[in-house]
Amino acid sequence: MIKETVFKAFDNKATLERQLAERIGDQLQEAVDARGQASLVVSGGSTPLALFETLSQRGIDWNKVHITLADERWVENEHADSNEKSVKRHLLINKAASAKFQGLKNMFSTPEQGTAMAAEQLAHFSRPFDVVILGMGNDGHTCSWFPCSAELTQTLTTDDLCVAVNPTTAPNARLSLSKSAILASRQIYLHIVGEDKLSVYRQALTSKAVDEMPIRAVLDQHRTPVDVYWSA
Repeated sequence: MIKETVFKAFDNKATLERQLAERIGDQLQEAVDARGQASLVVSGGSTPLALFETLSQRGIDWNKVHITLADERWVENEHADSNEKSVKRHLLINKAASAKFQGLKNMFSTPEQGTAMAAEQLAHFSRPFDVVILGMGNDGHTCSWFPCSAELTQTLTTDDLCVAVNPTTAPNARLSLSKSAILASRQIYLHIVGEDKLSVYRQALTSKAVDEMPIRAVLDQHRTPVDVYWSA
């Protein structure tokens, strides 16, 4: 049995979002106060959108907060599937409009070609990252660490910041932060919603087989604190 992480359950999404936004906001402001800037890594998908909007209303020194993505689909920034588009619409608003955002998608036609530039553009971020917010798919993937991808071993073992990924069970080529990059953080939050995701999470705790459920690479480690926030 994999060690239990800190697990917090909430009766509804609004309560989760409010409490998680408050905690993240406090941690970002503490980082700014201690080191002059803060770094936040966020994930795409629909689950965190309301959290982003709640977080955007927190009164912190957003102009000193640097934000990037855990992964990105290699599509144009105005494409419906773009994580950057979602972040700009739901997080970089209200008080968070002054935050400094750096996306992962760049001018190159493939993520393989764009990996080096993406890493260079994140060079000014304070490391380790102060806060990382992750999601999880029903197949146990997080970031773009898909169990189906030929690049999974590289993603989980490389010291490089970014890795190109070509999943076979999901659309679009992608660029993802590596395991070493994600774990080089002060705090990781796994934000999941619904009974299906709770079942997947519990399944992830029953084995160490990372190739079957890559989220285990985050849950089965002692380097970085992981708090799981779940609501029905």
